[in-house]
Amino acid sequence: MKQLIIAVIVVVFGIANMAMLYFSGPKLDSKPVAPLAPLVRVVTVNPETVQMTANTYGTVAPRTESELTPEVSGRVVGISSAMVSGGFFKKGELLLTIEPFDYEFALVQAKASLARAESELNSARRANSRQVDLQKKDLTSDSQSDDALNRFRVADATLLESKARLSKAVRDLARTKMVAPYDGRVRVKRVDVGQFVKRGNPVATIYATDYVEVRLPIKDQELEFVNVPLAGNSTSAQQQLAAVRLKANFGGDQYQWLGEVVRTEGEIDPQTRMINVVARVSSPFEPGNKKPPLSIGLFVSAEIQGQSFDDVVVLPRIALRGKSQVYVVDAENRLQFRDVVVLREVEDQIYIKGGLKQGERVCISPLETALDGMSVRVQNPGNEVALR
Repeated sequence: MKQLIIAVIVVVFGIANMAMLYFSGPKLDSKPVAPLAPLVRVVTVNPETVQMTANTYGTVAPRTESELTPEVSGRVVGISSAMVSGGFFKKGELLLTIEPFDYEFALVQAKASLARAESELNSARRANSRQVDLQKKDLTSDSQSDDALNRFRVADATLLESKARLSKAVRDLARTKMVAPYDGRVRVKRVDVGQFVKRGNPVATIYATDYVEVRLPIKDQELEFVNVPLAGNSTSAQQQLAAVRLKANFGGDQYQWLGEVVRTEGEIDPQTRMINVVARVSSPFEPGNKKPPLSIGLFVSAEIQGQSFDDVVVLPRIALRGKSQVYVVDAENRLQFRDVVVLREVEDQIYIKGGLKQGERVCISPLETALDGMSVRVQNPGNEVALR
């Protein structure tokens, strides 16, 4: 009983101490937690004049490619040193010679035949003239006159045929020498000295080297931003052709070539909805500034220079909310929803033509929840990124 009384006294004493501490301690006033405004990055609006470009790609191709084909048959007796794969030649240069003996012989025969025909025609003309005079004096029969006239007409026709044979013999002899039709390069060689070639069978594939062309596919929506001739080939009235900058890696380094768009092809690809424009680069094989030749078959990227637009604002694509809205941060760091006129969207940038003013700040941070008039905190205020 004594131990129980002591235990009760200890418990009561502890409770009394706790109560004294609780009521004598400092009192804390509870306050609501202030909401923390989201931290955002902004860019400063700076309207400027922007020249549009269209980026695309293509493969270099010759403007003219031909099959070098003999027009006469015979054995090859001579071939130019340029007649090798990759060889260059000039217009009018002798590329290949076919043995001319048979064609020289045919030319001699044609000349002899022509001389014989001319002699026979002169004889028939004189005989016919005599028969005409005798017929006027009734000293010859009608059959003799008809025979003389017929001989004259046959001799005249024979002369025409002989002239044609002579012309063909001259042409065939000339065709034993195959000359280059333009300044070009050999792509494929299929013949050598001693081979017999047949008329109509190609002996080489050649292409012109004065300029090359590149077919460049672009979206039909991009046509309004670049200066390309839409009605076929360019004309003298179309002086402002779009400039093209071609780029390619060659030997571990990147090189550039300048050209221009000369025409568009006649149809839009129904699957890709893209249209091919054709760029031309002049003198692609002339060495200069240690630049390699713009070789046929080279894959290149292309940048087509387009039209210029004034008072355009360039923003990161992330700044666009929906199809035509951005968030503007006002002087009090509050969001304002602003409708804008989007001129163009290209990769990670948008071009805005209207709806923003010089010096305004546009939010470029992603926001899960945004309300018109919501307060925000600007990251590094006073040091906003000014585009371009």
